[in-house]
Amino acid sequence: MATFRGKVRVGILIVVVIGICLAALYGLLNPISNGCIMTYMYPTYIPITSSDSVTPVKYALYLYHEGWKKIDYKEHMKKLSGVPVLFIPGNGGSYKQVRSLAAESVRAYQNGPLEHTFYQEASLIPKEGDVDISLSSFELANQYTSRLDWFTVDLECEHSAMDAAILEEHTEYVVYAIHKILDQYNVSYDARTRDGAANSGSSPKSVILVGHSMGGFVARAAVIHPHLRKSAVQTILTLSSPHQSPPVALQPSLGHYFARVNSEWREGYEVQTTNTGRYVSGPVLSDVVVVSISGAYNDYQVRSKLASLYNIVPPTHGFMISSTAMNNVWLSMEHQAILWCNQLVAQVSHTLLSLIDAKTGQPFSDSPKRLAVFARMLHSGISHNFNRMMQLPSFKQSINIPVQNTKDASGSQVHRSVTCPSNIHWNDGGLDRDLYIQINEVTVLAMDGRRRWLDIQKLGSNGKSHFVLVTNLEPCSGIRLHLWPEKGKSASSLPLNDRVMEVTSKMMRIPSGPAPRQLEPGSQTEQPPPSAVFWLGPEDMHGFRFLTISVAPRPTVSGRPPPAASMAVGQFFNPEEGNQDLSPWFMLQSTYSQKELLLEEAHPLAVKLSFSISLGLLPVTLSMNTVSCGIRNSGLPEEEAGDIESSRLCKLRCFPPVALAWDDIAGLHIYPNLNSETIIVDSSPAQWSSPQQSEKTVVLLLVDPHCSYKSSISISVSAAASRLILLYNSKIVGLSIAVVFFALMQQAHSWDLNQRIPSMLTAVEFNLTLMSRLFPLAVVPIIIALFISFSISQPFPPFASFTSISLICYIIANGFIAILILISHLVFFVAAVIHIRIKTRWQMWGQNVQFTFLQRFFNRSSCFFSLKAIRVLRANPVLVTLFTAMILACLVHPSFGLLILLFAHLFCCHNALCSFLAASCRSNEQNNETFDCNSDDYKVSERLKYNFDGSFNRTFPSEENSNSPDLSKSFGEAQLDVFHHRHGLVILHLLATMMFAPSVIAWFQRLAMGESLPWFLDSLLCIGVILHGICNSKPEFNSFFLSLPGVPFCNVRLSFVYLIAGYWSYLSGLALAPDIAFYAMAAVGGISFALRMIQRRSSGEKKEVTYRGRKHSHRH
Repeated sequence: MATFRGKVRVGILIVVVIGICLAALYGLLNPISNGCIMTYMYPTYIPITSSDSVTPVKYALYLYHEGWKKIDYKEHMKKLSGVPVLFIPGNGGSYKQVRSLAAESVRAYQNGPLEHTFYQEASLIPKEGDVDISLSSFELANQYTSRLDWFTVDLECEHSAMDAAILEEHTEYVVYAIHKILDQYNVSYDARTRDGAANSGSSPKSVILVGHSMGGFVARAAVIHPHLRKSAVQTILTLSSPHQSPPVALQPSLGHYFARVNSEWREGYEVQTTNTGRYVSGPVLSDVVVVSISGAYNDYQVRSKLASLYNIVPPTHGFMISSTAMNNVWLSMEHQAILWCNQLVAQVSHTLLSLIDAKTGQPFSDSPKRLAVFARMLHSGISHNFNRMMQLPSFKQSINIPVQNTKDASGSQVHRSVTCPSNIHWNDGGLDRDLYIQINEVTVLAMDGRRRWLDIQKLGSNGKSHFVLVTNLEPCSGIRLHLWPEKGKSASSLPLNDRVMEVTSKMMRIPSGPAPRQLEPGSQTEQPPPSAVFWLGPEDMHGFRFLTISVAPRPTVSGRPPPAASMAVGQFFNPEEGNQDLSPWFMLQSTYSQKELLLEEAHPLAVKLSFSISLGLLPVTLSMNTVSCGIRNSGLPEEEAGDIESSRLCKLRCFPPVALAWDDIAGLHIYPNLNSETIIVDSSPAQWSSPQQSEKTVVLLLVDPHCSYKSSISISVSAAASRLILLYNSKIVGLSIAVVFFALMQQAHSWDLNQRIPSMLTAVEFNLTLMSRLFPLAVVPIIIALFISFSISQPFPPFASFTSISLICYIIANGFIAILILISHLVFFVAAVIHIRIKTRWQMWGQNVQFTFLQRFFNRSSCFFSLKAIRVLRANPVLVTLFTAMILACLVHPSFGLLILLFAHLFCCHNALCSFLAASCRSNEQNNETFDCNSDDYKVSERLKYNFDGSFNRTFPSEENSNSPDLSKSFGEAQLDVFHHRHGLVILHLLATMMFAPSVIAWFQRLAMGESLPWFLDSLLCIGVILHGICNSKPEFNSFFLSLPGVPFCNVRLSFVYLIAGYWSYLSGLALAPDIAFYAMAAVGGISFALRMIQRRSSGEKKEVTYRGRKHSHRH
C-alpha cells in the first residue's frame, strides 16, 4: 500500500511539473507589445587595418559612418577628431548592431540637445565617507561641441555567454581595439598637421565603452586587464548586460571568471594599502563610472537582478536603471529590442553627447560630473521621489532641488526654490480673477488664466496633510504653483515676491497615454491623460498658509474658445485612507476567481495597493472600470443612462487612471491609461540575497476622486508559471543535482543494510515522504543557509517566501528528475527487449544454412580481436575508459570525456538489464508460470543458462559462474542491483554532461577557427567526475573497510558523502549558482579515488581485498 501511495505521489508530481512547464511555455510564447519605434539608418562600416604583426586575425575593428553618399575611407580617417565610443556586441551578436546607436547619435549631434523642460530632475548627492559631493549647481551644456565617433568590434558572432575561454579572448581583443583606436586618433592628428589642416584640442586619452549583453561584462573585464593603458577607459555604459553572474550559470570556469572579475572590481574601488595597513595609493578605478540599463520584465535573458551593480560598483561611481524608469522612455523591451528601440537609443545618444565638456571637447575628467550627467539624463523625478512619496524604508538616494538662499531681517536663512525663467511670458491678471477653493478637491478643466487659492490650514485638517495634483499642463508655461506663508512670520518684512516660494519645479513628469480624439470641431473631448504629478508632504508645506495654483490663459481660436483639452485635478488627502493591503491569501484566491475592489466617489486621488506577494512572482491583471461619475441627470432613458454614464459621459468627466508600480531592484514601472493591464515588476523575490522588502510590491493608483471605480484583480497562471521558471531556473538546476545525490545516498544506504538496491525512481519517491525524508533533505539546507547569512552578517531573506519558493523549486526538481528517470527507463527497456529479440533470432538463424556465410565472416573477423593489443584492451576496459575520457577532457573538451564515461555507464546498464530480463524469462519458464517470453523465439535457448554480455556469437554461462559478490541473491537480482546502481550514475553524469552543453555548442562554432585547450579548472573537475564513475562502478564500492594506523578497522560509507554533496548542491541552488554543484561531483570522485587507493594499499598488505561483508548463502 505504501508503494502504491508513493507511485501515485510521483505520478501526481510529474503531472504537476508538466503542467507548470506547459503553462510557462504558453506564457513565454505570447507576443509582446513593447511600444518601441524603429530606428532607421544608412550604415557604412570602415575597416580599421593595422600593419602590426601581432594583430589578431580572428576578429576585426570597424568605424561606423552614417550617410548614403560614398566616401573615401582614407580621407575620412584623416578627419577623425570626435569622441571615440567603442561598441561591444554580446552573445552571438554582430558588429552591425551598432548602427541604431551610431545613426541616432549623428542626428542628435546635428539637431542639438533635447528641449529643456521645467519638470523636477533627479540630482544625485553621492556620499563618499563624510564628504558630500553636491552637484546641484551643475548645468548641462546648451549645445553639443563634439560628435561621437562610433567604433565596433567584429567578434565573429561567437557565443560568449557559453564559454569562459571565449570571454577571455574577447576581453583581450577589446583591449587591443582600445589601444588601436587611441593610436588611430594620434595618426589622424599627425596627418592633419602634415597637411596643414587646423587642429583643435588634442587627441583623446580615453574611450567610452558601450556593451550589449555579454559585451557589457567584456567591457568591465577589459578595464581590469593588466595590459590596458592607464585611464584608457573612464566611462562604461551597458545595455541588458549581466554583471552579478552568468545568465547560464552551468560551466564552472564561467562562474569562476565572473567571480574573479567582480572581485577585482570591488578591490579596485578600495584604497590600496600594504599588509600592515600603510597607505599605498588611491582606488585604482576611482575615475571609472559604470551605468547599467536593463530591459525590465520583457527581457527574458538578462533580468534586472543580473544587470544590477550592487556590491560591484559603489553608488558614488555608478547605478543601474531599468528602461521602464528611464526619462523619455518608460518602456520595457526584449533583449535585442534595446539596441534599436528609438526612444531608448535617442535618450542614450543625447546622454553620451552631454558627457562632453565644451571646453576640452572630450568627456568630463571628473567622475562625479559624469555620474551627474547620467543621473539627470536617465533618471526622472518621479522614479527618485516615489519612495519618499510612499514613505517606503528603501529610500537610499537623496534628491536635491536647486535652491537659492536669502536672509530675512533677523539674519535667518530663507530658502527659495528656483523660479520659472523670466523669458516665459506669464500674466498674473487681477485679483478679481482669483478663485478661493472651499473643499479639499480642486479641478481645472480649461486654461482659464485664473489663480486658485487653497487654505492649507483649513483644507489640510483632519489628517489630510498631503496634497497631490495630476495635470497635463506644462510647468511654467501652463501652470505654476506657489506656497504663501502666514502673516506675522519673520519673512513678512521681506517683499511679497520674496515671501512666496515657487514650487513649480516639484512637478514630476510621467508618461501619458494617447491624446483623446475630438469627434466634432468645437465639441468637448474626453479628459486627457495626465502627464505630470505634483506631490507635497507636510514637511514641504510646514510654515505656509496658502497654496496657489495658477493656470495660464489660452487665446481664442477663430473668435471662439478652443476645445477643453486641458486638465488638472488636485486634492488634500490622508494617505492612510487610500492604503489597501492585499494579503497572500487574497492573491492566491485570485488565481482561480477574480477579486474586486470598489472605490466610491470622493475617494483619495492617490490609492496605495500593497501586495503581500511580489508582482515579479505573481503578475496581477488589474482592470479599472468606471461605475459612476456623479452625473445623475443625464437626460437619457433609464435603460441607457447607466451604460452611457459609465462610458461616454464619464470619459468626459474623469481622467484616465494611472498605475505606478515600484520594485526595489528594477525601480519604477508606469502604466498610463490603465484599463486592463497585467502589472509586472522585474523583481527577484524569495532569493537568498533578497532584502526583506523585496517580497512586497507597492502600486500607486492615480484615479479621479469625482468618479467611482470597480477594480478587478486576477492572476494569470501562465504568467505566474513563466515568471517562476524565469526567476528560479538556476535554483531548480542546482536542486535537481541535489535530488540525484539524495537518491544515490538512499541506494548506498540500502546496500549498507544488506537490502536490495532500490531503483532511482523508488529512491526519489522515498525521499519525498513528509517527515522522515523531506524535512532533513529539503528544510535543513534552508536552515543552514539562514545560519550562513547570520554568520557573515548578511541581511536575512524574507523567511516565509524564501522557504516556500525553495520548497516549491525542490518539488519541481524532483519532478524533473522523475521524468528524466522514466524516459531513461523506457529507453533502456526498449533497447534491451530489441537486443534480446535480435539475439534469439540470430541463434535461430545460425542453424539455417543460408546464413552460414555470415557466421564464417564473423569467425574470420575474430582474428582481429585475437591480436595482443586488442586482447589487452579488452581485458582492461576500465583503464581504457579512464584514460580515453581523461585525455579528451584535458586536450579536446571536458564534455567529450564525460560522454565517454556516460557511454560506459549506458553499456553496463544495457548489459545488466538484458541479463536480468533473460534470467527472468528463463526462471519463469522453469517454474511453469503463465508468462511466456515469445516461446517461438526462445525455443533455441530454452535449455541454456546464460549471462548476457551483449555479443552475438556466445552462449550465456550459467549463473553459478557469476562473479557477483552477493551470493545471497539470485543472478537476476544481482544484475538488477547492478542496473539500478549504474542507472543512478547515468542520471548524475548525464546532468554533468548537460551542464557543458552550451560550452560544446560554442566549441563546435569555433572549430574551424582553431581551438585552444580547455580551461584547467573545467578539465580538473571533469577528471574528478570521471574518477567517480570509474571508482564506483560496482555496488560493493558504496562502502569500504579500511585499516588505518591506530584504527584496525574503519568503515567508510559513501552514503554520508552523498548526503554532504547533496547539501552542497542544494546550497548552490539557493545561491543561484548551479555551477558550484559541479565541485561537489568532482569532490565525490576525488574521495572515491582516495578510498580505493587506501583500500588497495591496505589489502596489499593483507594479500586480500575486503568489501562489506554479506551472507554467502546461494539461492537458485
